[in-house]
Amino acid sequence: MIRTLAAVFALILTSLPAQAFDTSASSAFVIDQTTGTVLLSKNADQPLPPASMSKLMTLYMAFEALEDGRLSLNEDLPVSQHAMDYKGSTLFLKAGERVPVESLIRGIIVLSGNDACVVIAEALSPDGTEAGFARLMTQRAVKMGMTNSTFANSNGWPQAGHLMSMRDLALLSNRLITDFPQYYPLFAEKEYLFDPTEASNRYNRNPLLGLGIGADGLKTGHTEEAGYGLAGSAVQGDRRVTFVMSGMATANGRAEEAEAIVNWAFRQFAQRPLGKAGKRVAQADVWMGETKSVGLTLHQDLTVLLPVLAGNEVAAEVVYTGPIKAPVAQGDQLAELVLKPEGLPEVRVPLVAETSVAPAGFVAKISAVALILLDRVNRGPEDEPAAEPTAEAAS
Repeated sequence: MIRTLAAVFALILTSLPAQAFDTSASSAFVIDQTTGTVLLSKNADQPLPPASMSKLMTLYMAFEALEDGRLSLNEDLPVSQHAMDYKGSTLFLKAGERVPVESLIRGIIVLSGNDACVVIAEALSPDGTEAGFARLMTQRAVKMGMTNSTFANSNGWPQAGHLMSMRDLALLSNRLITDFPQYYPLFAEKEYLFDPTEASNRYNRNPLLGLGIGADGLKTGHTEEAGYGLAGSAVQGDRRVTFVMSGMATANGRAEEAEAIVNWAFRQFAQRPLGKAGKRVAQADVWMGETKSVGLTLHQDLTVLLPVLAGNEVAAEVVYTGPIKAPVAQGDQLAELVLKPEGLPEVRVPLVAETSVAPAGFVAKISAVALILLDRVNRGPEDEPAAEPTAEAAS
């Protein structure tokens, strides 16, 4: 009979819980991008008006177009009356003028230009309209795994049906960082003067840039309906933390909360080495093999993000389906080490066969079958099946 079995990883004990961050944002999502560990999730899958944070999707699609040749940085795009008519944050573009793509992109990132978004949108739209581009944005978002995002325009201007979740925005932020490292440094620009006649319109609204906490992006957002929000990312040492928050009441409140989230994420968690590749964690029972068990070892060095107060301790178990039928080849994945830091999502790590196990010889196979038949006879038809053997912890 095949069943799922578990064993305790003997060299690891019990962890202390992570100190939860009580954010005042109505919706938030914080992830350690280096390890993929979700540190905070509050209403993270609820579709909400994203305001200008949705410009990140327009930028992602613009970067894709640059990479496949549909756009070039020095190409001039025409400004339509529709683009010019947008209010809010703008580059003060005039209908009929032509603007380089690079200027438009920097104007979106640094100055949050609603009009600049529309110029890019109309250039990439299947039908030349912003609405057509918004439908394309939604389709692309679904393919990227953003399941709670729908777009009605290119810039986040309040409009029915224009919604994103904080988890989706975090996914999009990470994709911008990892997919387009050649363009991502633009998000750290503190100012960009597009129009000398509008010299005051030059500063990046991201309150974290320049604070010395490793912040290098990404985008603020604000409308009356959405409140104040921020999609941010920061690097300290070999860790990157990305976070998204929405629903703050004031710009100052957003700035303070964003800085507090970054400091909490880096100061309350640390990466801990828990084992080297090849370390035996447990052993699994083998059926019809030359040996009755096989060691289970780490496939690669194991480093896990843990609360700083936990030291190198975390609850864990080994899970496999067994007994495992021979033959077994050295390096075969046979099990998983399931780490369960209190207050954090579990982490699953593959475990592989320490050695090869050849099939048992003919006599051993006959003996094993005979023992099973004898056991069934002795138990009788109404007895419960005998318990399968369990994995033993490594000592």
